[in-house]
Amino acid sequence: MTAPLSPRVRTAAGVFPSARQLAWQRREFTAFLHVGMNTVTDREWGLGHEDPALFDPSGVDTDQWMRSIAASGARGVILTAKHHDGFCLWPSALTAHSVATSPWRDGRGDLVRESAEAAARHGLAFGIYLSPWDRTDARYGSGTPYDDFFVGQLTELLTGYGPISTVWLDGANGEGPDGRVQTYDWDRYYEVVRRLQPDAVLSVCGPDVRWCGNEAGHTRADEWSVVPASLRDAERVASRSQQQDDAAFARLVRSDEDDLGSRAALEATDDDLVWYPAEVNTSIRPGWFHHPAEDEQVRSATELFDIYRRSVGGNSGFLLNVPPDASGLISAPDVEALRGLGALVAELADRDRAARATVTVAGRRVDLPTPDATLDLREGDTVSVRWDEPVEIDGVILDEDIARGQLIDRLQVDLEDVDGTTRTVLTIGAVGYRRIAELPLRRVRAAHIRLVTARGPMHLSRLSFLAPSRLLAGAGAARLA
Repeated sequence: MTAPLSPRVRTAAGVFPSARQLAWQRREFTAFLHVGMNTVTDREWGLGHEDPALFDPSGVDTDQWMRSIAASGARGVILTAKHHDGFCLWPSALTAHSVATSPWRDGRGDLVRESAEAAARHGLAFGIYLSPWDRTDARYGSGTPYDDFFVGQLTELLTGYGPISTVWLDGANGEGPDGRVQTYDWDRYYEVVRRLQPDAVLSVCGPDVRWCGNEAGHTRADEWSVVPASLRDAERVASRSQQQDDAAFARLVRSDEDDLGSRAALEATDDDLVWYPAEVNTSIRPGWFHHPAEDEQVRSATELFDIYRRSVGGNSGFLLNVPPDASGLISAPDVEALRGLGALVAELADRDRAARATVTVAGRRVDLPTPDATLDLREGDTVSVRWDEPVEIDGVILDEDIARGQLIDRLQVDLEDVDGTTRTVLTIGAVGYRRIAELPLRRVRAAHIRLVTARGPMHLSRLSFLAPSRLLAGAGAARLA
């Protein structure tokens, strides 16, 4: 007999994603495009007031960007429309510090428009990054006058470039003239986004998607989407100054904690509970903007796939920065790594061996789940997957239908060897949108998934057991881990 659920756990079981959060999670993997004045000055953080005449990338090809990104398996892209230096990649009517006063395209260019239109041609959702810190505008730190300016630029971006999928706000908050620091009117910013682009998620310093807590691609062992509302509120009020390092900011928003949403974590607070999923952001290079000196330090397809497996396969979104170079192209090493990553992501479907098996629950034969026909289960159920002939497997993929909540608390995977020996090889907590987990490489006749504890009836929309990767083996790299 299973123990009754506490009121707190029952409440958690009734928290669901909004339509915009669900669409964001289903995109799974998005590319970040850090490009702008820093690209041509070879900086990471610009100083402000750089001469617009410096910006004249000769070979901008946004279709090349989007082809490269689409080849990686990404389904969206976010452009840095304005970074902290204040230089705008669109001809903003609110400042002269933009492409309109640069020699690029003879002052008639609009890199936001070119990027948005190319993204649409290649089937990629388009989002924007607009730094709330502007090191060029003299109003920064003045309160309402600067908020008026920021909202005006936000309005330009949200009304002139078609559907916007994401507004990415990082909370950068350094000193302005005379040491002034702006207190951002987040609620006002959110209202503008909700009114002008109601389908867009507000990420990081926003109520829809939270930061994982680092920029290295690291993930938690168990990532929960239902968390105390105080975590969301900490993200909203947090500000990030030049003097704060990533670790300090992580502590500020409490995202360095390993357990954010287990039963124990939820019972430890009486905060309201909210759906607030995590995003893992990192760069394909050591820096966020392109630097020629880093051309030999591009992450390999194998390393990127491992981050993909741990982020998308750990109930998070994956945001990978891919910076164009000073000529306006994504560099060859980056293109090669993205192509390799895309091949590994696509291979996951080919590696599935569950489709060849007989699947049963309590001795009753069932169909494999699909997004349109879930496999509905209860706490204590065991899903058995049995093959007519032994197969080699080394991984498992499980998806919950998160439109109906994140409900699995704990499960175990048992493997039945050719000689009939059965042993538990994996125990995990959170599943959520997707869990891709390593199994010891083994030749087996059957695999059994035991649903140990749950917050209510569960709804699986995917169940895959993975054969070893031929691509990783062919590359001489470690197998899926």
